[in-house]
Amino acid sequence: MTNSAQQDDGWRRSWFRKAMWGGAAFLLLLPAVAMRFTGEVNWTGSDFVFAAVLLFGSAGLVELAMRASLSLAYKAGAVIAVGTTFLIIWANAAVGMIGSEDNNYNLWFLAVIALALTGALVAHLRPRGMALAMALAGIAQAVLGAGGMATDLWGGVLSASFGFPWLLSSALFHKAARDSLRRSA
Repeated sequence: MTNSAQQDDGWRRSWFRKAMWGGAAFLLLLPAVAMRFTGEVNWTGSDFVFAAVLLFGSAGLVELAMRASLSLAYKAGAVIAVGTTFLIIWANAAVGMIGSEDNNYNLWFLAVIALALTGALVAHLRPRGMALAMALAGIAQAVLGAGGMATDLWGGVLSASFGFPWLLSSALFHKAARDSLRRSA
């Protein structure tokens, strides 16, 4: 990993960065506008705070990842991990992954996210450690999804399938680590 002050790969000026932050703001504004025209959308202040933290928190994590490494594989792995985290939290909050959003089993999927985050912190965001953390998250996700199949077959299958993006992220971090070793040799 290099210092972000030493690297400039165009991220700060990229259209993707502007689209990411603008898209997050746009998605947060959609329900506010919809509430003016229909009674079908009825968000509370806490709904907006939750959505803002989720959207802008995810964008912030992608922002940090883009500055953490020049490796395209590293960046892609980070974007997939953040996107998977976003989707798991959103799905759990909206409808629940197993049964309804009120099913306590769904809290276990937050433990998968905690596992990935803890692993990333322990690895100091280095690609080799990130690969291991995302692989463990993928396995945990698949096991928890399979365990939920007894309660909700399709929810369990969908939940288990979220193991795939975690494993894809792991493979990309592994590639970034391999590429880094080749460059240093």
